[in-house]
Amino acid sequence: MTKGFSPSCENNKHPILEQLSVYFKDRKQVFEIGSGTGQHAVFFAKHLPHLIWNTSDMLDNHNSINAWLGDEALSNVVSPIEFLFGKHDWPNLPVDAIFTANTTHIMQPEQAKLMMQQIGTNLDSGSVFCQYGPMNVDGGYTSYGNRDFDYHLQQNGYGGIRDIAELTEWAINMKLVQQIPMPANNFLLVWEVI
Repeated sequence: MTKGFSPSCENNKHPILEQLSVYFKDRKQVFEIGSGTGQHAVFFAKHLPHLIWNTSDMLDNHNSINAWLGDEALSNVVSPIEFLFGKHDWPNLPVDAIFTANTTHIMQPEQAKLMMQQIGTNLDSGSVFCQYGPMNVDGGYTSYGNRDFDYHLQQNGYGGIRDIAELTEWAINMKLVQQIPMPANNFLLVWEVI
């Protein structure tokens, strides 16, 4: 199996872990939306051993995720399921937390909207959703780099960077409890299901 590698995952894993250690400290099972290469899953599961970490992505990425999982041989990470908003039903998993990194700007707007709706309608009150990536604030970019990145994304058929206000408007049964600035002009948004 081919083991993928993402430099951005390598660069952002420690700052994200610092926050997940706070917001996932009393969680039991996490569902990761868009596990990508699998790097985040094994790193966070290793450092947060009280969690069961459920992975997911499109089938094209399963080989890399499984390669990372195989090399680390962690007992608290679950092999990936195929999951895409708008294509698959919400998985029947007993999770009380959701994590996603660098997926919202890849999704088409209707998929991002579905994500904000389905998490709040499928998880119990008190569940937590941590959403990492570049976000716009009050209709504007937080850096010239994000502006250029958004142009590149949209030119290549991706949905583009979403505004935090837009995500808040789309959210069903969720409230935004923390908006944490992160390195490289990213945010970690912490949502609580109400």
